[in-house]
Amino acid sequence: MAAPPIKPLALTLGEPAGIGPDITIAAWLRRRELNLPAFYLLGDEAFVARRAEVIGKALGAEIRIAPVSPSEAAAAFAEALPVVATGEHATAEPGKPDATSAPAALASIRQAVLDVREGRAGAVVTNPIAKSVLYRAGFRHPGHTEFLAELAANGGHVPQPVMMLWSPRLAVVPVTIHVSLREALSQLTSELIVSTVRIVASELKSRFGIARPRIAISGLNPHAGEDGSLGHEEQTVIAPALKVLRNDGIEARGPLPADTMFHDAARNLYDCAVCMYHDQALIPIKTVAFDDAVNVTLGLPFIRTSPDHGTAFDIAGTAKANPASLIAALQLASRMAAAKT
Repeated sequence: MAAPPIKPLALTLGEPAGIGPDITIAAWLRRRELNLPAFYLLGDEAFVARRAEVIGKALGAEIRIAPVSPSEAAAAFAEALPVVATGEHATAEPGKPDATSAPAALASIRQAVLDVREGRAGAVVTNPIAKSVLYRAGFRHPGHTEFLAELAANGGHVPQPVMMLWSPRLAVVPVTIHVSLREALSQLTSELIVSTVRIVASELKSRFGIARPRIAISGLNPHAGEDGSLGHEEQTVIAPALKVLRNDGIEARGPLPADTMFHDAARNLYDCAVCMYHDQALIPIKTVAFDDAVNVTLGLPFIRTSPDHGTAFDIAGTAKANPASLIAALQLASRMAAAKT
């Protein structure tokens, strides 16, 4: 029996003054060349049309905008960029966030999640937000990841979101995410490592098709603590977690020195590297896959991917933004959605 067709992807507007609209338009222009999955942009049609005119002139391309419902998006995608209204208008000029920026960005995220949870879309793909703009409007979450977890809450239970950065060459997960290094050290526990790796292992199987995931676990301290002489967390926090994970049947190696985990030969030995804090994981992947790394949120009841870069206000509206990471995010979301059908 043939698998049901994948529903269109719900793509959020992101920060209106940033490059999210630009790379969306650039990706849609390459839809045939790259055989991109159908997607629709959640936002203000008039705003998108204005930005499309600017980008179209810069690229010498004609860009049609089609106001649609999610059910009409796939049919419209071949000839026009489908835009689904959120009810929030956006008026920000490129590089200049205004009072409409935060409401427009947040409404787009909320509607994308609702569309996926109610079966109108196959996955959520999010364009970059400007956290400073959202904070000024009262946003209380550290970032996208934590906001999505709240939107995914069911009966008061908020799932544990796990941030993965994925590329064909490397996949990494930080155990602690958007907190200071001092706070990361206080948050790091055996229980958090275990719950994080369990989610990673489960979703590498179910959403990435890896039958027996190989997971490399970093140490926290230089040289993984050097047998306790450079720190004790490897012995008191990480090693107990590894024991539990191995008893679960998860193939987890470590704790490994973080400075020797990411060269070519080392990367061939695992499917994902789990690191103890944000930069320990993100510096390596942004070094080897800056243009095409994808941010994936694991642990949610829906698929979410995102380009791994920011709003780039300085080049918004210039048509200079590289859509490669968004294209990779759309392709990965489609692949993951297909694995779940």
